[in-house]
Amino acid sequence: MQALSPRENGIYVDCTLGGAGHSSLLLSQYPIGKLIAIDKDRDALEASEKRLSPWKDKVTFVKSDFKCVSDVLEHTGVERVDGVLMDLGVSSYQLDNYERGFSYRATDAPLDMRQDAEQALSAFDVVNGYGERDLIRILRDYGEERFAPRIARNILRKREQQVIRTCGELVDIIYASIPAAARRTGGHPAKRTFQAIRIEVNGELLYLKQAINEWIEALNPGGRIAVITFHSLEDRIVKTAFKELENPCTCDPRAPICTCGKVPTVKIITKKPIEANEQELEENPRSQSAKLRIAEKL
Repeated sequence: MQALSPRENGIYVDCTLGGAGHSSLLLSQYPIGKLIAIDKDRDALEASEKRLSPWKDKVTFVKSDFKCVSDVLEHTGVERVDGVLMDLGVSSYQLDNYERGFSYRATDAPLDMRQDAEQALSAFDVVNGYGERDLIRILRDYGEERFAPRIARNILRKREQQVIRTCGELVDIIYASIPAAARRTGGHPAKRTFQAIRIEVNGELLYLKQAINEWIEALNPGGRIAVITFHSLEDRIVKTAFKELENPCTCDPRAPICTCGKVPTVKIITKKPIEANEQELEENPRSQSAKLRIAEKL
């Protein structure tokens, strides 16, 4: 919240409301004028509406994806905002709700992983319907899983015998696919596969860069965007988007003057991402992989 440098009576956007932790702090600590609270999870919106009830006159809740920038602005009647927060990935609210199937520890939970329970595609469809080549692709691209071919092959073998229905069944397949020595390092063996399938189900990386550009376009001069990522794929997209906006010139660096006419639109506030300190890690272990990057509209 300090990163956003909130202005009095300013308009702020929480693109990923979740359990409303960030929004409740923003509303309780800063005299902002309006908050646009976005989430595509209807359960999260309903729970957060109760939590933010003391400031109900300042909050507009929108069931949408943070990528739908123009739709959200049109729906709320807002043209420009003063700050934007993106807390990417799955929320603690969703992780802790085991029946949603996001956690590899929820052994009896159905394979779901939908952030929007009203959408069609689920983890069940990916695990039981995708071909071997597509499974390998998403495990490698979205999970950076080096044993992707083994896991994909074993998923196909298992589903020839029976439909894979629960998180626990998928974990067993993953566990059997990874050599014992590799299982002892790098956290839970299923972590990367669950991340990959979740990203595929929810399209988390699709249009992320475009959304960042559009939200920055919607900022007033001096307004800030703060983005929290939880894995290298997200962080790379955010870092690249900020850099391209801070230094958009496409001219040959050896040229004496710029002829492309492109000018910077942001100033990067965090040359290196802000990470959790020891106290934060102790209070919230899930912050271990979190990286915060901030940019300011020129």
